[in-house]
Amino acid sequence: MKFQALLLLVLIICTTLCVAQDDARGTGEHSRGSPGTYGNCCLGHVRRVRPQVKQNIESFRMQETDGDCNIRAVVFTVKKRPEHKTQRTICANPDHPWVQDLKEAVRQRMLAQN
Repeated sequence: MKFQALLLLVLIICTTLCVAQDDARGTGEHSRGSPGTYGNCCLGHVRRVRPQVKQNIESFRMQETDGDCNIRAVVFTVKKRPEHKTQRTICANPDHPWVQDLKEAVRQRMLAQN
């Protein structure tokens, strides 16, 4: 009887921790940005970005394969529209030349604003 109670307690604790971890991942700034993200991790890459969207990119960050994220990516942050509840993000492959060019353009734009 004691073993069964202990086992039940361990299962309840594990379930609670798993649910808490899933909830914590969904509360990040980029959590609901674009399809293909889970928490703050990109799950895939876009192949291209429309020129209008490129003009509205305000920053970027690098995602590495450490921790919870499984792929390397450049995560571009798009200017928030008033009608959107969350800020949109775009995940791109850091090895593609167009991504490197866009990173440099955004970096230059950020420097010019400061």
